[in-house]
Amino acid sequence: MSDALIATDKASVDVSGCFDMATGILDRRIFTDEEIYQEELKKIFGRAWNFVCHESQIPNPGDFMMNYIGEDEVIVVRDRQQSINVLLNSCPHRGNTVCRAELGNTKSFFCSYHGWNYDLDGRLIGMPGEDDFYRNNIDKKDWGLTPAAKVENYRGFYFATLDPEAPPLEEYLGWVGKVGIDFMLAEGDIEFLDGIHKNRLQCNWKLAVDNLYDWYHVKVSHGSAIKIGILDAAAMAPDNQMVILGEYGHGIGGPGISEEEQARYDARLASGEGEPQWYDRHAERRTSPETREMLGPVGTRSFGHPNIFPNLWVAQTNQVCLRIPRGPYETELWWFNFRRKGMSEDEQKFSAFMQNHMFGPAGVLEQDDGENWSHSTRGAKGTFSKTLPLNFSMGNKADQVSQDPSGQSCIETVVNEHAQRWTYQSWQDWMAAENWPELMANHSQPPTGEV
Repeated sequence: MSDALIATDKASVDVSGCFDMATGILDRRIFTDEEIYQEELKKIFGRAWNFVCHESQIPNPGDFMMNYIGEDEVIVVRDRQQSINVLLNSCPHRGNTVCRAELGNTKSFFCSYHGWNYDLDGRLIGMPGEDDFYRNNIDKKDWGLTPAAKVENYRGFYFATLDPEAPPLEEYLGWVGKVGIDFMLAEGDIEFLDGIHKNRLQCNWKLAVDNLYDWYHVKVSHGSAIKIGILDAAAMAPDNQMVILGEYGHGIGGPGISEEEQARYDARLASGEGEPQWYDRHAERRTSPETREMLGPVGTRSFGHPNIFPNLWVAQTNQVCLRIPRGPYETELWWFNFRRKGMSEDEQKFSAFMQNHMFGPAGVLEQDDGENWSHSTRGAKGTFSKTLPLNFSMGNKADQVSQDPSGQSCIETVVNEHAQRWTYQSWQDWMAAENWPELMANHSQPPTGEV
């Protein structure tokens, strides 16, 4: 390897001035710059805990599915000992893929180029001509498929990281990341529905991430959905927002109810009176002591959208969505669909309707969003337009973080951009750190006091 190549490989892109948390001003070149994008693949996706599957997707030995960590394709497979392995889909011989099916069941993985064969844990177990051609001069244990550095799960949601220095998954998630996943389980145990909805949009992955916190666009972008009754205008709740911010960029943003509203709801529920509020559809399923203990006093009152940094959205439609990067100008959206165990037939039909018609390739909302994201990305590509800053200042220095005795905290306010600012500040932290110890020592802490 030449010295020039080594130097290039070690060079870092300076993004220290891309975002100013104090003003909310963002340099839009982060959405189109190829060097920045390549650095993201290494410093963010290569280091983060990335969601790879739910346990119900691959329940039996030999079950597998494909996923991505950044642009690296990985095989997620359950082995004969019931462990879930995450393996880079690249044969060490010539780099060919050893799995080309999106999902299935197999006894091993076979390279179609030269016939190298790999067990479910990635070990090289066979190769043509080992005696005659290699003269028994190759150690197979050194040439297996490369595994993820760590694979762990939280409540059945499996994550993998390529960085051996990454902290344990639950430490990485913190209380905010864990509550975000707990939202999926607050109404009961879940199981995966076969078929991941996949579509590509001409946009940068970060625009698709920050939009999930954005309740400013709903009545404008999704006005037609409100007009025909797919969305309830009252449920958009611009004056009842709750923002929850966690370490490493995790966050929850969207509607919430105050402690007073929660107390009134509990009183109505206890008396058997009517429940006319927009949030009752969710709140009625958060009344059990077990659920409230799981979510905590703040999490119980939140009905917003969680994002597990960098790119996992937990939606209120019994779905999660990965925003998978496909270059600075393109993102692939993967929608994983679930149902609660024990749902009635009518509930199943309603859930399926929402999953098919709200988001994903046929979703009325994502059609609106995708067009906006693609035009925003296009607006960051122009020679002159890319030099112009973007404004994320809504609500800046106007609100306070409330600390609950439980240790949970939130910002209760109107529509705002607190979570977007937190996302880009955290993104900048990840990009500035050269390794996990540096990131753990220097990353921004969730704010307290004025925000």
